[in-house]
Amino acid sequence: MEFPTIYLQAAFLGVLEGVTEFLPVSSTGHLILAIDVLGFAAPPGKVFEVAVQVGAILAIMTVYFEKMWGLLTRWPHDKFARQQIITIALGFAPALGLGALLHDYIKQVLFSPAVVASALIVGGIAMLIIEKFKPNARVSTTETITRRQGLIIGLGQCLALVPGVSRSGATIMTALLCGIERKVATEFSFLLSVPTLLAATVYDLYKNHTLLVSHDAAVIGVGLMFAFFSALFVVKNLIAFVGRHGFAPFAWYRIVLGTVFLWLL
Repeated sequence: MEFPTIYLQAAFLGVLEGVTEFLPVSSTGHLILAIDVLGFAAPPGKVFEVAVQVGAILAIMTVYFEKMWGLLTRWPHDKFARQQIITIALGFAPALGLGALLHDYIKQVLFSPAVVASALIVGGIAMLIIEKFKPNARVSTTETITRRQGLIIGLGQCLALVPGVSRSGATIMTALLCGIERKVATEFSFLLSVPTLLAATVYDLYKNHTLLVSHDAAVIGVGLMFAFFSALFVVKNLIAFVGRHGFAPFAWYRIVLGTVFLWLL
């Protein structure tokens, strides 16, 4: 592949990651499909698909810096800050354990276009059903999400270990089933993404560091930078969009995209 082309592709894939990471449409699924279509010479071990998420993490940390810093500085003397940190930890723990246990199987078997396309369709149908039959919202702030609800959301997040399911989609839909208001469910998914994506990225880089070369780092860096700026835009606007339109547009998008790719495959 010509030298400039791989960086242009990395930039495009970074934008794709940033735009889709916090939408309930599966960023990993989009990257797998796009990499397959582009013939992108990605770094080995599927590292690019995971490492580029650091850009999205930095976007969340930029937007929610004040809130997260407040939690970290207040937790020793503020029971509400401790409650939130524990709730986020409980939401993070199941995916951490199961992801570490099944890491190699997921990367070797499930990172395929066929799995992604199928998961997009099934997930889209599930979103439509949940949107229609979800219980009335009883939780209107992230501070009042209980530890039990945090753990249930964490168990729901484990579904996103299957590429194409969507981490944000799984957490938000599970939160809706727990009676959490749409905007709050979305914001909690944002906060939960920081430890989840960081852990996945660090673990992947550790597992595959011997396979990487300096050229790979440059390609990942380009994708990461473009992911940051595009994710920044999405994070700043998604909650308002969800408040007005709900999640049905994303569900139909998933179903159409998955159907098209299954047909192409």
